[in-house]
Amino acid sequence: MLNLDDLDTTLIRLLHEHPRAGHLELSRLAGIARATVTSRLRRMEQAGVITGYGPDLDLEAAGYAVQAFVTLQISQGRLADVQRGLEQIAGVIEAFATTGSSDVVARVVATSHRDLQQTLLLIDTTNGISRSESIVVLSEVIARRLPPLT
Repeated sequence: MLNLDDLDTTLIRLLHEHPRAGHLELSRLAGIARATVTSRLRRMEQAGVITGYGPDLDLEAAGYAVQAFVTLQISQGRLADVQRGLEQIAGVIEAFATTGSSDVVARVVATSHRDLQQTLLLIDTTNGISRSESIVVLSEVIARRLPPLT
């Protein structure tokens, strides 16, 4: 685990606010040398703090007007089987092992309610899943954001 200082958190915040900014622009925004930006970002990448620079997508604009969260109960010891099965379903864009009454929570996107139904049927046939429940997203209340970094 890397201890982030104020400069590291400033660079992360600037990357979040200006995702297309290069090192030169980040150095201007942060008021530091470009070489410092480069070395700090490289250090955070090597430590696994920064894992990528991919684009943020508006799923609806990309054709996925329907989203749902699907809670899964799985058979004892079958998490690896469930993971392999879910990875094969294109509409499953992320999944998390959880505590509580469900073992896994998956985020699913679909082009329509019919497409969602087909994706849910695929999920239900995945080896190791004993029960599922879906919750359709109506709207985004809080967009994905950075946690407070200290």
